[in-house]
Amino acid sequence: MEWIDRLLLFSNLDYAAVSLLFVGWLVIGWIIENPPKNRQSTSRLMVFYREEWMRQFIVRDPRIYDAQILTNLRQGTAFFISASMIAVGGGLALIGNAERLTGVASELTLVSAPPIVWEIKLIVMLFFVANAFLKFVWSHRVFGYVAIVMSAVPVDPKDPLCDLRTRQASALHITGAKSYNRGLRGVYFGLTATAWLAGATALILACLLTLFIIWRREFASHSRAALLQTTLDGVQVK
Repeated sequence: MEWIDRLLLFSNLDYAAVSLLFVGWLVIGWIIENPPKNRQSTSRLMVFYREEWMRQFIVRDPRIYDAQILTNLRQGTAFFISASMIAVGGGLALIGNAERLTGVASELTLVSAPPIVWEIKLIVMLFFVANAFLKFVWSHRVFGYVAIVMSAVPVDPKDPLCDLRTRQASALHITGAKSYNRGLRGVYFGLTATAWLAGATALILACLLTLFIIWRREFASHSRAALLQTTLDGVQVK
């Protein structure tokens, strides 16, 4: 079977659903990282607090508290790295036994289709999971860089190197967090892609639900409202 014949196995609604999946993934990610000035996303608001953390880190004594926080962040990325690897392995195993999946999927959709159809659907899911795995790996590595740079911050807060090292640590921390957030979005859309096994309509509904959940968490959540509270000097974070 040629690839053109395989592509003809999918309907126009399938192509529309997959297009919505990828476009939604790219667009919501861009909006979160480049939000309107008058409505910052939760991820963008956290940039301020990450920078503030590094400023407070200079004068904190002892600094073991900061080391523990960073360790917890790295443990979080390590957990998702392991989970993503397991998901990739499970997906590849399913592709290798697509005949078994065909029977289950056919019962869900009440439509009979050749194994290649289910294999392609699994590949789409694996794309997002693999992307998430790579983002989490990079995030974990960057947080390691943060730990080293924080260790290089002079003990004396008046040392001229303190400001430079703090800015370096902040920049690395923001980069690691951005990669971590991208990995999470990859997980969200990877789970969304599994809805395609139940049909194109299910995928469209799952995409819309996922986009709404992500949008709400970034632009209309209680967490965002808490981050927007006025600081002690009367300056509001925006």
